[in-house]
Amino acid sequence: MNAPYETLELRRDGGLLWLTLDRPQVLNALSRRLVDELHTVLDLLHDDQSIRVVILRGAGRAFCAGLDLKETNAGSEPGSVTQGLRAQRHIAELAMKIHRAPQPFIAAVHGAAAGGGFALALASDIRIAGESARMNAAFIRIGLSACDVGVSYFLPRIVGSSIASELLLTGDFIDAPRALKTSLVSCVVPDAELERTAEEMARKILRNSPLGVRLTKECLRYSVDAPSLEAAIAMEDRNQILTTRTKDVREGIAAFLEKREPRYEDA
Repeated sequence: MNAPYETLELRRDGGLLWLTLDRPQVLNALSRRLVDELHTVLDLLHDDQSIRVVILRGAGRAFCAGLDLKETNAGSEPGSVTQGLRAQRHIAELAMKIHRAPQPFIAAVHGAAAGGGFALALASDIRIAGESARMNAAFIRIGLSACDVGVSYFLPRIVGSSIASELLLTGDFIDAPRALKTSLVSCVVPDAELERTAEEMARKILRNSPLGVRLTKECLRYSVDAPSLEAAIAMEDRNQILTTRTKDVREGIAAFLEKREPRYEDA
């Protein structure tokens, strides 16, 4: 995790990781190097339970403007179908890895979050917007389908099918006030307060037991697609029995009764 990165800035603060897309000169557009480095970090996070919450943000004036079209030379003749699918899946798997990561991801969005940047925000567990935030499924505006990098999965589950259809079929931007009204984001704050608000949210998560947080994210992920109430409750029952066998749950109950902050050990 401490390896040098060309396109990312990582800052560790206890159990919190600040993960910053760091190509501000091009609004953090997704280059091949940036995609590869994100994969490296996400793979490390999968096995590093000492990092418990991730704040994902962009350097400079924007969150992420989407795929770097200048680098990909979009006007050139495409390669084979096999090559295209391999490259396409490499980018799409970023959304899968964020969704499956044991750590909750908080996307702190300011400026443009377009195309692939929109997808990274949607794949995150919580989205907080600065007043400058503007998000769209930019893919359809350049002749592609709007359904890309998991957007067609996440967006209707977050805002409903009608608004999702509008945003995907038009490619229009949704600004911060409407994003809040449609529950696309949890809150909207002045850009200058975005970092502080995201950190406060992260600290509220960090005060809870590590296993409890990991199992909660996992259960939410499965319950969104659960075929029935019974299936969701079966997962909940399993998680509660797992947590009651830990030292942390005994510490949590003791701290509650003693009116103090718990000291969890992830044990």
